[in-house]
Amino acid sequence: MSPSSDRSSAGWRPDEPSGRSSDAASKAPRESSWEASWEASREASSKSSRESSSKSSREASREASREASWEPRDPTVPVPPPSRARRPRRLLRRLLGLVVLGGLLLLGGFVAGYLLVDIPPANATAVAQSNLFLYRDGSQLARDGEVDRENVSLARIPLGVQHAVLAAEDRDFHTSPAVDPRAMVRATWNTLTGKGRQSGSTITQQYVKNYYLGQEQTLTRKAKEFFIAIKLGREKSKGEILEGYLNTSYFGRNAYGIQAAARAYYGKDAKDLDTAEGAYLASLLNAPNAYDVAAHPENRPRALARWRYVLDGMVKEGWLSPAARAAAVFPTPQQARPSAGLSGQRGYLVQAVEQYLTEHGIVDEKTLAAGGFRITTTLERAKQDAFVQAVDEHVNAKLDPAHNPADRYVRVGGAAIDPASGRVVALYGGIDYTRQFVNNATRRDYQVGSTFKPFVLAAALQHGALTQEGERITPNTFYDGNNRRPVQGWSGASYDPANEDDSSYGEITVRSATDHSVNAVYAQMAVDVGPGRVREAAVALGLPRNTPDLTSSPSIALGPATASVLDLAQAYATLANHGTRGAYTLVERIARDGEELELPGAAGPAGRRQALGREAADTTTSVLRSVVQGGTGTAALAAGRPAAGKTGTAEDDKAAWFAGYTPELATVVAMMGQDPASGRQEPLYGALGLPRINGGGAPAAIWGQFTREALAGVPPKEFDLRLMEGAEELPLEPPVPDFPDAAQGYEGPGAADRRPPRGPGSSKPGQRPEARREGSGRAEPVEEPVREARRDPGREPGRETAGGPGGGPGGGPDREASEASNPAAPQTGAAAPQPGAPAGSPPGAAPGGAPGEELTAVPAPAPFHVPGQ
Repeated sequence: MSPSSDRSSAGWRPDEPSGRSSDAASKAPRESSWEASWEASREASSKSSRESSSKSSREASREASREASWEPRDPTVPVPPPSRARRPRRLLRRLLGLVVLGGLLLLGGFVAGYLLVDIPPANATAVAQSNLFLYRDGSQLARDGEVDRENVSLARIPLGVQHAVLAAEDRDFHTSPAVDPRAMVRATWNTLTGKGRQSGSTITQQYVKNYYLGQEQTLTRKAKEFFIAIKLGREKSKGEILEGYLNTSYFGRNAYGIQAAARAYYGKDAKDLDTAEGAYLASLLNAPNAYDVAAHPENRPRALARWRYVLDGMVKEGWLSPAARAAAVFPTPQQARPSAGLSGQRGYLVQAVEQYLTEHGIVDEKTLAAGGFRITTTLERAKQDAFVQAVDEHVNAKLDPAHNPADRYVRVGGAAIDPASGRVVALYGGIDYTRQFVNNATRRDYQVGSTFKPFVLAAALQHGALTQEGERITPNTFYDGNNRRPVQGWSGASYDPANEDDSSYGEITVRSATDHSVNAVYAQMAVDVGPGRVREAAVALGLPRNTPDLTSSPSIALGPATASVLDLAQAYATLANHGTRGAYTLVERIARDGEELELPGAAGPAGRRQALGREAADTTTSVLRSVVQGGTGTAALAAGRPAAGKTGTAEDDKAAWFAGYTPELATVVAMMGQDPASGRQEPLYGALGLPRINGGGAPAAIWGQFTREALAGVPPKEFDLRLMEGAEELPLEPPVPDFPDAAQGYEGPGAADRRPPRGPGSSKPGQRPEARREGSGRAEPVEEPVREARRDPGREPGRETAGGPGGGPGGGPDREASEASNPAAPQTGAAAPQPGAPAGSPPGAAPGGAPGEELTAVPAPAPFHVPGQ
C-alpha cells in the first residue's frame, strides 16, 4: 500500500497546509496518538488476514473485533471482581445427578416393595373370638371377651354419617389415591423427631391397619401399610373400602364398627343415626376414650371442638348446608352400660374364673383376652340359683334404701366348696354385676372377725398347747372369760380385748367360749399356742399367706385379717374334710382349638394332702357343731342336717359373717357395708330395719336356706369324727330349738335363758358345770373327771388380777361374745369350793388345791403341711 493511500485511509486532508502553524507543537502528541492507533489497526487487519486460513471466518471476525476494541484501562476506574458464574453451574450439575440417582433408587425400592409385600390375611383383632364359659354340666354360663361388632352394609349407613366420617378423617377420599405420600413423609418425620404419634394416613391406609396389620407406630408397619394400601386400592372399590373401614374402626366402649358404636352411645341402630350423632361418632375415631364425654366429662370442651370441626368440614365440602349446621345441637351420649351378657351373677362368675386362670398361671391376660377358649367351670347351675334365691329372700327383698339410708350400704358375698374335691360349686358376688362391679366373693378388704377363732383352737389342739397354768388345752379347758382381762405371758404391749357388749363370763370352758365368741378367752389362747403357730395353722388350712393383716400377735385371734369369702370357705372346707386340703379349683377343663390346657394340681383325693391332723380337725368340728346347736349360729339349723359353723362380726359392725359346713358342703356368707358413692366401708347399724347386723342373723339364715336347697335330695350325713382325748362330742341328733328367736339367730342379752338346756350338769356361762363327757361315738354319756385349771392362790374366780385391765388395745375387731347369751354376774350362784380348799380355789377343787385326775396325754402332733406354699 502506498503512502498516499495510507494517509487517505487514516483521514488525511489534502487542503491542509503542509507547514505547521504556531500551534503545531501542541497538536503533535495528539497526532502521534492517532498515528499509533492507525498503525495498530493496520497491524490487526494484517494479522487477521494471516490467520484466516486456520480459523473460521466467524471466529476470526470475533477475535479481530475483540482486539480492535481493546483500549488501555483507565487507572481511575475500579477493577471488577472475578466472575463466579461457573461455581453454581457445577453445584447444580451435582445436585441434578444426586436427584436422578435418588429417583432411580426410590423407583427401584417402590418396585421391589410392591412386588415383595403381599396383602396378608386379616389380623387376630379383626377376627377376635369370644371366650365361652360353661357350667359343670356343659350348659352355657356366659360369653366374655367377645368383640362387640356387627357388620353392616354401606347402604344401611346414612349418607350424612358417611360424610361426617370423611370430614373427620379423609375429605378427599373419593378423589385422592389410596396413599398420600406427602402426609406420610410428614408423619414419618414427626415420628422420627419425637413429636408424637402421627398418622398421616388415608382411610384406605387406616382400613389396612385395622384389618390386616396392627396399631403399633413403627416405620416397618408404615411401609407395609403403604404398599398394601396401593394394592388394595387397585383391587377394591372406594365403597368397599369405606364399608370395611366403618365396620372395623374402634369407637371406644368395646365397640368395633359403626353399628356397635351406635348402640353403645345412643342405643339405636346405625341406620337411625342423624348427622349430629354421626359427627360425634366420627369425632371418637381420633381419640375414643378421651372424647367419651359420659366417661370423661372433664374432656367435654375438647370433644365439642372436635365435633364442630367435623360439621364445619362437612359445610366446607358441600355435604351440609349452613342452615343445618347452625341448627345442629350436640348429641350427648348415654352412659356406658356393661354387656347384658354379664348381668346378674354372670359377670362375677366370669371375673372370678378369669382371675383364677391368670393368678394360677394357666393363661396370661393377653392370651385370654384374645379369646377362643372353651372353659368348663366347676360351678353348678342348681346350686348357683339356690344361692341367689336365698340372698334375695333374706336380704334383697328386705332392702328399702328410699326410707332406710343404711340399706344403701348392704353388700353380700358368698362361696360354697365341695370339701371332698375342692371344687367351687357356687359363688355370690353381689346384687348385679352391671350395678355393682366389685366381686364380694373374692375381695380381700373386710375383717373376718370371730370366724377366725376356730383356727386358734385347731392350732392349740394340733400342737398340744398348754395354758399359762400348764394345763393341756381341750374343748373342756377352763379360761377366764372376764371383759378386758389382760393377756398373760405376752412380752409385747399390754393387750386387754373387750368382749361383745363388754360382758364378763368368769370361768368358762373353751367350748362355751366358742359358742359365745368370748374374745378374752381366745386372745389368751392365741398367746398360749403362739401367734406364729396360729398364723401357720390358718395358712395350712387355706388362707393365702399374703392375706392382709394376718399378723403374729394376740389380736390375730379376733380376726383382723381381711381374707376373702372364697379364701375362708377353702379353710373351712379343709376342716370339713378332716384336715385334708387341696387347693380349691374353679375350672374343670379349658381348651382352645380342640387342645386342652394343663391345670394345676389334681382334683379329688390324688391332689390332696393332710394339712392338719385329723383328730385336731375333727375336735375343732365338734366344738363348731355346738355353735350351731346352741351358740350364736342357731339360725343355721334351717339346713335340716348336721352342721358346724362360726359367726363373726368385723370392727364397728362393718361386716357380719357366718362360716359353716356339713360333711358334703362348706359355705361362707358375708354381709358388708360400703357407701356406693365413696366406696368407704360403713357400719351396718339399722340395715334391714334391725338395730344391728351380726353373723347369727341374715348370714346364718342365708347359709341355712342355701345349704338345705343345695343338698336337696342328698340324704343327711353325720360327721365321722375322731376326737382327741378330753374332747366332748355333741349328741348325734341335733336338738330342735324350743325358743322363738332361735331360728332367727337371736343375739344379745337374754338369749341364753331361752336356749335349750344341754342336759344334766349344764350351767350358764361363767359357771363351772359338772364334769361329764360324752364318749366319742357313744350315745350314752359317761361320767369322767375333768382336770381343774390351777389358779393363783387368793384370786377369786371371775375377777381380774390386781392392777385391773392393761392399757393396751381394746376390743379388737370382734366384740360379739354375748351373742345369744345372758352373762351372769361373776360367779353368782357358782358352786362353792370344796371344804378345805384354799381361798380363791376353783369350785370343785380338791382340798389343798390338788388337781383332779390328769388327762391322757395327746400324741405328739404332726407338723403343719401347707399345700402349694
